[in-house]
Amino acid sequence: MKKLRLLALFLLLLTAPFYLPNILHSNEGESVAVGTPRKGSLENAYQIDFFNKNYRFFSWISYFFMDNGFLHSKLYQSVVDSYAECETTCPDIDFRIMECSNTEGGPMYLHKSHRNGMSIDFMTPLTRDGKPYTLYDHLGLWHYFLEFDADGRLSFDKEVSIDFETMAKHIIALDNATRKNGLRIRIVILKINLKAAFFKTPSGQEVKRRNIYFARKLDPFVDSMHDDHYHIDFTVLI
Repeated sequence: MKKLRLLALFLLLLTAPFYLPNILHSNEGESVAVGTPRKGSLENAYQIDFFNKNYRFFSWISYFFMDNGFLHSKLYQSVVDSYAECETTCPDIDFRIMECSNTEGGPMYLHKSHRNGMSIDFMTPLTRDGKPYTLYDHLGLWHYFLEFDADGRLSFDKEVSIDFETMAKHIIALDNATRKNGLRIRIVILKINLKAAFFKTPSGQEVKRRNIYFARKLDPFVDSMHDDHYHIDFTVLI
């Protein structure tokens, strides 16, 4: 047991240069988003909270070792505000934030965008028997490989399905918060064959009424990867 503790301590010290900057990071001042989500960078990034009252980051590896929890200061505030609204509109939901941007933006592993602090992947909330279901929320990076059919049912567990109504309420909260903070939603990327089920919900109808743009056509590989989460790009409100 003593040897295991010493090994653990050695590994902590050995990997400290990777995770300590994230632990010690301070959110101060204003960020600058340079370029676009596909070709850009980020200055003075804000780090999203690893966990908070009704939301948390999905992977400690992505957050502490891959530097994927950073975004623009105005978007940071918008995310915080949106989840505060969700405490009222969907109070029983424990949301998950997936990958944002690197500390200084730029290219990010397995992502074509996320380069200027104005992109976030949000995990789709799930239900089982009409109640929030979070078992698969703990898969970390493996969550990206979950697959859902056109009705939002999980491929290997049909009793689990995407909670489109809660997802829509969250997007509405984001729309409210971003506009208050001088931003707007530029595009939502969701697997094409899931959009019909999403827009059938009452809150999905409200998202449609607000003219929040959803991608209409996607590269087949990109499309296949956007069922377990919805990607949103944001931009400065003009």
